[in-house]
Amino acid sequence: MAPQANLPVVDVGGRGASERDLQNASQSMDEAFREVGFCYVVNTGVADDVVLQAFAASQRFHAQSDEVKQRVAINEFHRGYMAPKTSLIKTSSVAKVTRPNLSESLMFMHEVHPSDPAYGAPLQGPNQWPQGLPGFRTAIELYQQEMAALAHRIMRIMERALGLRANYLSPFFEKPTTWLRLLHYPPQPMGDDEQFGAAPHTDYGFMTVLAQDEVGGLQVRDRSGQWIDAPPLPGGFVLNVADMLARWTNDRWTSTPHRVVNHSPHDRFSLPFFWDMSMDATIVCLPTCHDESEKAKYEPVVFGDYVMERLNKNYSYRAKLA
Repeated sequence: MAPQANLPVVDVGGRGASERDLQNASQSMDEAFREVGFCYVVNTGVADDVVLQAFAASQRFHAQSDEVKQRVAINEFHRGYMAPKTSLIKTSSVAKVTRPNLSESLMFMHEVHPSDPAYGAPLQGPNQWPQGLPGFRTAIELYQQEMAALAHRIMRIMERALGLRANYLSPFFEKPTTWLRLLHYPPQPMGDDEQFGAAPHTDYGFMTVLAQDEVGGLQVRDRSGQWIDAPPLPGGFVLNVADMLARWTNDRWTSTPHRVVNHSPHDRFSLPFFWDMSMDATIVCLPTCHDESEKAKYEPVVFGDYVMERLNKNYSYRAKLA
């Protein structure tokens, strides 16, 4: 474990992971998710330059004027620019959040072309790409591709960790719901305990793979209720369990609350990539995580229903669509 790492570190073995690599990774990941719900993943096979170019693209976008950024304002498909203080996490199960997040972001999801039969359904539409930023789209689409490939590799490790056969989870991800959020957190005033860059929350779906810059600010709540820093680990990503995966495992793996507090004098940038199942996927407790003699903790739930309820409550722009 690197000296600065406050979370477990899992070596996922790169793109050509051996059988031993995968077995070691699955054991380490299972332990991390049982105990914390978070870990760092290293040796991911994602080139540093791909990450750096995505960060540079984000910084170029956020350096523009508010007027220019609003040209791609968030739309009904949940794609586009979200200005500061436009998301209030009303569905938080870990805190009573009273003030909107002090952050701005540009959201990209999976592309859905108008010719696709799913076009127009909730969260099914095209991305909004900012103009006047040469190379921006190329950098972001490459990052999305690399994150999706990494997510597939991590799923194979998760299947081992949970005692599932290879590719057991694949049918639930035939049309994965993906989100890439280019986040910018300005410095926060000291001494204000009710203002957050991102208020305490858990993520909605399957898993989140996060790249963060050197500023830090991510905090994770441990089992004792204490908030611990999760600083950036060079060459690594932060990986965490989200709500659907916790439900799937009957809470064998925990969806852990986390928050962002940027008390540094610097702007913070991060790139969370959310890898979730198809919108119509029904989540029922996994057979390896449930003893037939006991009742599962959660009733079956359709992912699309779950996520839309939370989006409709937490984002101010959704009220205008009602």
